[in-house]
Amino acid sequence: MDRMDNLQLISGRLHDVFERQKCAHLANPNPEFHERVSNLELLEETILRNESELLAAMSNDYGHRSRHESIMADIVATLGVIRHAKSNLKAWMKVRRVPTPWQLRPSVSYVHPQPLGVIGIIASWNFPVYLGFAGVASALGAGNSCMLKPSEHTPRTSSLMARLLENNFGQEVVAVVEGDASVGEAFSRLPFDHLLFTGSQRVGKLVARAAAENLTPVTMDLGGKSPLIVAPSGHLGQAAACAAQAKMINAGQMSVCPDYALVPRPRLDEFVQAVGQAAQKQYPSIRNNPDVSCVISAAHMERLQELVAEAKRHGARVLQINPAGELFEPASQKFPLTLVVDPSPRLRLMQEEVFGSILPIVPYDTLEQAVLEVQNRPRPPALYLFATSKGEKRFVLDHTVSGGVTVNDAMWHVLNNNMPFGGVGGSGMGSYTGKTGFDTLSKLKPVLEQSKFNAAPLLRAPYGPVFDKVANVLKKLA
Repeated sequence: MDRMDNLQLISGRLHDVFERQKCAHLANPNPEFHERVSNLELLEETILRNESELLAAMSNDYGHRSRHESIMADIVATLGVIRHAKSNLKAWMKVRRVPTPWQLRPSVSYVHPQPLGVIGIIASWNFPVYLGFAGVASALGAGNSCMLKPSEHTPRTSSLMARLLENNFGQEVVAVVEGDASVGEAFSRLPFDHLLFTGSQRVGKLVARAAAENLTPVTMDLGGKSPLIVAPSGHLGQAAACAAQAKMINAGQMSVCPDYALVPRPRLDEFVQAVGQAAQKQYPSIRNNPDVSCVISAAHMERLQELVAEAKRHGARVLQINPAGELFEPASQKFPLTLVVDPSPRLRLMQEEVFGSILPIVPYDTLEQAVLEVQNRPRPPALYLFATSKGEKRFVLDHTVSGGVTVNDAMWHVLNNNMPFGGVGGSGMGSYTGKTGFDTLSKLKPVLEQSKFNAAPLLRAPYGPVFDKVANVLKKLA
C-alpha cells in the first residue's frame, strides 16, 4: 500500500469517528451545567485514580523522567485547570448582558456562549498528560466533544490516555487517535469546529495549512526563544538560581523555558559563576540523579550535542556544569546544564529554539540594547525579567511583546489559570485554558431582542421624508 492509499484509509477511519461525534453533538448541542461539571469531575477522577500509571508511562517513554517534575507539571497543573474550570463554569456559561446603543433602544442585547461542536487537539510530547488532558478539560467545559491526537514520541503515555479516556467517556465524547506523522496529517485535515495545536513552528505551519482547507480556526502554542533579562537593578543570584532550575526541569524541553540570558556586561562572569554554583547545589550529580529527566530521544540528544560542538568550533566559551565529573555517552540520554558564554549571533543555538539544557549567555551594555535584541527577534512565548527598579520594569514591559511574563522568577505565570496563556506572532496564537479557553472554544453569539414598540418600521421602504430625517439625526448622533 503506497502512502496516498494509506493516508486515505486513515482519513476514512478518522472521518467515521468525527461523524459520530458530530451526530452526538447535534443530538445534545448545548449540554447543561451539571453535565459539563460531571464530565470535568470524571476527568479529575480519571487522573487521580491512575496517577501512578500515568507517571510510570511518562518515565518509561523518556527513559527516565523525574517523578517530582511529572507530578507538578503534568498532574498538579492539569488538576488546576480542571478545578479552576469547575469553580468558574457557572459564571462563564451565563448570558452576558451588553449595553444597547440609544438608537437601537428599547431593544436589549446580550452575548450567549454556545458550544462550537467537535474540537481537535494535537498535543506535544514534552508534557503529554497536561497538554492532552488540559485541552480535553477546556473542550468539555465549553460543552464540546473532542478528538485528541497525542504524540507518537510518548507511545506508552498515549496508549494509556487512549484507554482511560475512551473507557470513561466513550468515543462520542472523547476519542483518542494514536499514530505517527501521517495520522497527524490526516487528523489536521478534519473539518473541526476548532483545532488546538501544541508543537514546533515547523509542524505548526503544516497544521495551519491543512486546517485552512476547511477554514478551521486554530489555536497554537508553538514555542520560540524566550529571553531571560537581568536588568542592572536585578538580583543576580536569584536570576542565576531560576535560570539553572528552569533549564534543567524536564531536561529543558519546555516551550516556555528561558532560551537565552541577557546580562549586563560588567556582571557577565559573576552571572556565569552564579549559575554554575546554583546548578551544582540543585543537581550535585546528573547521570543517576532521579531528579534529572532524560532527553526524549537519541535524535534530540544528537541535536543538542551538535549545537554545543558548533559553538566550540566558533570560539565560544562553553562550560559544562558537571559537579560529579561524570561521563555522558549518548545512550544515557542525560544532558548536563551547559553554558555558552557570549556566543556569535550566527550560531544555530542563537537562531533556533534550544529546547534543552543549554543556556547561551549574552552580555549587553545598556538595557535599551538588551530590549533591542528581543525586539529584533520573532516574538517569544515568554519573557523573564529580573529587576527591582520600577522604571526598568516599566521600560521592558512597555517595549517588548511576548506571550507571557514572569518578573523576578521564571515560568510561574503559566500556572495561573486566571490569566490567558499562549504565544504571540511566531510563538503562537490564542489561548485554551481558563476563561479565555472557554471563550475560545465557545461561540459567543450576539443576540439583540427587539421590543414590541420600536422605531425600526420608520426605516423600511418605501423611503421618504421620514427616513431622511431619521438618517440625518443618526449621522449627527451615532
